[in-house]
Amino acid sequence: MGKIVLYLAMSVDGYIADEQGGVDWLVGDGSQPDAPGSYPAFYKTVDAIVLGWSTYHQIVTQLSPDSWPYEGRPCYVVTHRQEADREGICFWNGELTALADKLKAEYTGNIWICGGASVAGQLLEEDRIDQLWLSVIPVVLGKGIRLFPELPQALPLKLAETNHYNGIVDLVYEKQ
Repeated sequence: MGKIVLYLAMSVDGYIADEQGGVDWLVGDGSQPDAPGSYPAFYKTVDAIVLGWSTYHQIVTQLSPDSWPYEGRPCYVVTHRQEADREGICFWNGELTALADKLKAEYTGNIWICGGASVAGQLLEEDRIDQLWLSVIPVVLGKGIRLFPELPQALPLKLAETNHYNGIVDLVYEKQ
């Protein structure tokens, strides 16, 4: 059985994008510019990827318009739009929790919740996230798109791991 992992970067004050949805601030402090960070090792553990429409759209129009960065991994884009599936990309119009449960049963590796805030928030509210892997970027944005929504109850977590590189701190929490 796979593990649902929210792996995201956020500002020190909990934002995953600026007010315009921009992410150009997702860089370290320059103290270790050649540090590979946690992404390469994490990505090797990923069997499938889930992302929302806004994240998908940002990838294909701004961040990587010429090539799909997750080639070779099945990707599920959660959307209300009626889109035709593409090679390696399934547009999911059903219940998000049903998708999470399906993928968790289908795969043995990590199911990466790649973005964005709406997808992450819904899965947190429905208690479907097994692990939160948060890369805290050394910047305070002050406003923007928040990662965490208001939740109906507290979500207790257990710190499983920490790492730091180039001014970025990775906090890995397991659900209790």
